Amino acid sequence: MTLPRTATTFAPPVMEARRWLEGVQFTQDMPLINVSQAAPVDPPPEALRRHIAETALNVPDAHLYGPVLGLPELRAEVASQFSAAYGGDIAAEQVSITSGCNQAFCAAIMSLCGEGDEVILPTPWYFNHKMWLDMLGVTAVPLPTGPNLLPDPDQAAALMTDRTRAVVLVTPNNPGGVEYPSDLVQSFFDLARDKGCALIVDETYRDFDSRTGAPHNLFADPDWHDTLIQLYSFSKAYRLTGHRVGAMITSAARLAEAEKFLDTVTICPNQLGQHAALWGMQNLGQWLSGERAEILDRRAAISDHFPMLEPEGWKLMGVGAYFAYVEHPFDMPSDQLAQSLVRKAHVLTLPGTMFTPTGDPDGKKQMRIAFANVDRAGIQTLFERLQGVGAL
Repeated sequence: MTLPRTATTFAPPVMEARRWLEGVQFTQDMPLINVSQAAPVDPPPEALRRHIAETALNVPDAHLYGPVLGLPELRAEVASQFSAAYGGDIAAEQVSITSGCNQAFCAAIMSLCGEGDEVILPTPWYFNHKMWLDMLGVTAVPLPTGPNLLPDPDQAAALMTDRTRAVVLVTPNNPGGVEYPSDLVQSFFDLARDKGCALIVDETYRDFDSRTGAPHNLFADPDWHDTLIQLYSFSKAYRLTGHRVGAMITSAARLAEAEKFLDTVTICPNQLGQHAALWGMQNLGQWLSGERAEILDRRAAISDHFPMLEPEGWKLMGVGAYFAYVEHPFDMPSDQLAQSLVRKAHVLTLPGTMFTPTGDPDGKKQMRIAFANVDRAGIQTLFERLQGVGAL
């Protein structure tokens, strides 16, 4: 009997981790520190919420079906701002708005792959990417990144076959936090173009990159659209996670293919969310700079306080954007350790086993800390608790 598509992959990891909280009693003296999910828990700023409310009251079309590829005004704004930011030439017809960045990835893969094709994913990988490939019958080819968490283009080239349809990069990385150097991204672009496949660059966390200026120069290539598919999320920048607004930038021809998929899934992206994203892009630049500064301070706090754990054998492998990726010192796999930390330290984090192939020895030694919702003082408390767990 043939398995249904959903049976070909694993359960959603964040939902699984939440179940570990059942039956555990947290106290006022030792409340839960939740570093499991990379999503803002605060609502959008008040000015943006007011704009959403006013749009809901005064823009009748915001409650109707809209264009499958998104509001023309938002597509044009993305094209304009990203062209300026990356020093390239992006047209509005090369931008689509999607129901979150996850859907942008799904649409990109649908436009690229058939059953039995292959997509190269650096490991540790973003688990939702792996899940979607599984459910499509597309083989996720793992590309181990080693202790520096940076993928090697030469190793990727060695993994390519005539079924390779894309290489996926996430930068700043989820789960590793590392920011891929511009020349490394360029090398992958050159490799993908040479091999006739796509390079998907997921830049969900681009607004929290520590570097100034463009993180890569791919859009400066006048023919970027023959190889590059860039993905983006408005959710992290403007706290719009519940509104589900993302973007995909690629050739107009590929968007025409993606439109077939998008039309059968959501028909159009959330209209109120799109209006919110457009207003945010046009009005919240200074506010977003403040958000970036706060995230960069929390990143610095990770580096400042991590020496507390080093004498016990913890290693900081990567840190950036919303994430720190660490190696633990205990003689147990990380999935067991993560559950033990809930009970003994009242800390909820995700194990490396959720970001690596089944049985991968590296995943058993690694953990992801999503620190976007934990301030500098909370990060110190987190490390004090980890320091105190001893031999589990």
